[in-house]
Amino acid sequence: MEGIGNSALTAAAPRVVLQATAVPDADFRFDAYADGGFPYDDDLDAVYPASLPEDPFPEALFADRPFDEDLLFDDSVPFIAAATSGWFLPTADLTAGNAGLIDQVRAYENVKCWAAGQQARLSVTFEARLRQESADRRPLAAEDLGKDRGKDSGLGAAEQIALARGESPNRGQRLLGTAKALVQMPHAQAALENGQLNEERVTHIVKETACLRVEDRTAVDEELAADTGTFNGAGTRAVIAAVRAAAIRRDPRSVAQRASHATSDRRVSLRPAPDCMTYLTALLPVHEGVAVLAALTRNADSLHAAGDPRSRDQIKADTLVERTTGTPGGITGIELNLVMTDRTLFQGDSEPGRIPGYGIVPANFARHLLTQGQEVQGRVQPAARDSAKGLQELETWVRRLYTSPGGGDLVAMDSRRRLFPAPLRRFIQIRDDTCRTPYCDAPIRHHDHITPWHDGGPTSLSNGQGLCEACNHTKELPGWKAQPRPGPRHTIELTTPTGHSYHSTAPPLPGTGLPGTWVRETHQAEQTGPAP
Repeated sequence: MEGIGNSALTAAAPRVVLQATAVPDADFRFDAYADGGFPYDDDLDAVYPASLPEDPFPEALFADRPFDEDLLFDDSVPFIAAATSGWFLPTADLTAGNAGLIDQVRAYENVKCWAAGQQARLSVTFEARLRQESADRRPLAAEDLGKDRGKDSGLGAAEQIALARGESPNRGQRLLGTAKALVQMPHAQAALENGQLNEERVTHIVKETACLRVEDRTAVDEELAADTGTFNGAGTRAVIAAVRAAAIRRDPRSVAQRASHATSDRRVSLRPAPDCMTYLTALLPVHEGVAVLAALTRNADSLHAAGDPRSRDQIKADTLVERTTGTPGGITGIELNLVMTDRTLFQGDSEPGRIPGYGIVPANFARHLLTQGQEVQGRVQPAARDSAKGLQELETWVRRLYTSPGGGDLVAMDSRRRLFPAPLRRFIQIRDDTCRTPYCDAPIRHHDHITPWHDGGPTSLSNGQGLCEACNHTKELPGWKAQPRPGPRHTIELTTPTGHSYHSTAPPLPGTGLPGTWVRETHQAEQTGPAP
């Protein structure tokens, strides 16, 4: 049995991973990755309206709309062919001339757009069918009369669509919302399916018209129809501007009301960024955001003019941290978990560490966090500040986590650790890192029994998983089932009401050296039917 930890360990010793914790005063978690834009783009984080039309997808709209190959490709290039096994795409012709290569690039882009349109139609049909099946099973109660039926209402449709597309549940909600609104804009739908608009730009069209009534949204769609030339050669910003202007012309009051209500969505979030950095994002009313940036800029200009060697951007970033936390460097009793091998900590090994919720960090950076306290490399403190008050020795706790020698799965926690009253929850938090639902990167909010307690599931490490709040509620819907599965690391099988199974394996801990396959999907044969 190979030992991964300290070289003094005997051959029979378990693998050891250390969790070093800096100043455990308050809990700290990274927020979920921004869907569609991690880690650089926040634009897709806009919130869709709470309600959508009751029946936005009459079946008549889907009739007599066969796939038109001429809309996508030149007649001489058969990029899509029918086969007994279904639709397929042939391999690209890499021997073609330069013009032919570009023609194929464009043709495949058209395929992507057409496929996105078909996914939207399928998603809406699936959600409508689930809604009808639910209504057939449950009679309408008196208190339900007059209520909005445009929401998912616990059907789990968006979550199943998200799994099928390899997206997070939050992203699945937005994709379904876009699809449901898109049917009210047949010109935009057609432009997507024939390649004149891509999925991203169609999403922006839907978002900019989300506050309008159905008739106004349809009017905007007609005004901006592809045959008017509005979108010819237009980039994403130009598309947004054109749709926004048309929406304001149709219903300026609704657009103004949406802007006034947007202040209730103000928030601050933190997301991982490359190279051991993070994005601290504040969504603020425009006047407040401008005021904050102006104050930081004035301070940076003043210090830079006085000879501060930092750049203006560095000064603004440092000032934001110091004014918010009240201390130089910003460490004010926030717990930051850091998982590494004992060889990385004590022997200078190059095995990287891991910050739960963030990801992998270089070994040198991990050691720097533990040994440098609140000193931040490359940061110059103002001479007038009493550094004795600002810099204090960083208090560090080291916990021992044991991993199995075969697969690196956590199997026990040191019984001598007494820092937390709920060791099992902490253990699951460190093992799972983020929500265990496939493709969901949201922070863990609930510690859940995989096999429910009321079904005899034990409260144990093997029967525990970390989930975000939304995924935990989805798991309790009728037809959803989760169960542990054997594997080199902790593995869960999630089965949806349609009978599709998805597997989620806990991420490898530092020192395990097993890349593995994190998530895989198994489609059950259609004849097996839905899961019981």
